[in-house]
Amino acid sequence: MRINKFLASSGIASRRECDKLISEGRIKVNGKTAVLGTEINDGDEVYADGKPVNLKKNEYYILNKPKGYICSVSDDKGRKTVLDLMPANVGRIYPVGRLDYDSEGLLVLTTDGQLAQHLTHPSNAVPKTYLVKIEGTMKESDLNPIRSGIEIDGGYVTKKCKAHIVETNKEYTKIHVTLTEGKNREVRKMFNAIGKEVTLLKRIKIGELNLSGLDRGAYRKLNKQEVAYLMGL
Repeated sequence: MRINKFLASSGIASRRECDKLISEGRIKVNGKTAVLGTEINDGDEVYADGKPVNLKKNEYYILNKPKGYICSVSDDKGRKTVLDLMPANVGRIYPVGRLDYDSEGLLVLTTDGQLAQHLTHPSNAVPKTYLVKIEGTMKESDLNPIRSGIEIDGGYVTKKCKAHIVETNKEYTKIHVTLTEGKNREVRKMFNAIGKEVTLLKRIKIGELNLSGLDRGAYRKLNKQEVAYLMGL
């Protein structure tokens, strides 16, 4: 493992900041000053500013995000972030992907950059399912433009997706939509394109991982089987 990744995984700082520490000669490996690109092997002794550095195990959480929180580690506008819902000693943990401020539901948070990249990279086409609520009645045929791909953002055509109605009456319609891409506010824009405004947007599944047993605002650790499942999607 490269030394900047080792240091970042240990919670010292970001990789870029760790590169600066290395360049400043503040990192030693087995008693010698480290250089950029140094490889760390099992049994190596690493010190930062004279203090020992130990590789931390990655942390994995699932959170039922409420509305009114942003998916970021900080916010220059002073808004609440999803990290405000996590324990103070959780360490350098990051949300994977995003749910916008007015959306809610399933969010994975982790220190594992490899898993984060796997879940968010477009080439992996990881399925994510949302519960969408629309005012008024809709028919299954009304969803055909969304299923087949619809133009948003002045020319971008969304990928084909799955969509079906789970409840409808005179007041509202609830729909399950499963996407394999994650453009900013994509679901809302898709429904806007057919003249419908989303009044509730909740992510309920990533693959088959769901929110079972998690109240709004609650979190829990993912087990090894769940992490392996996500990596295999």
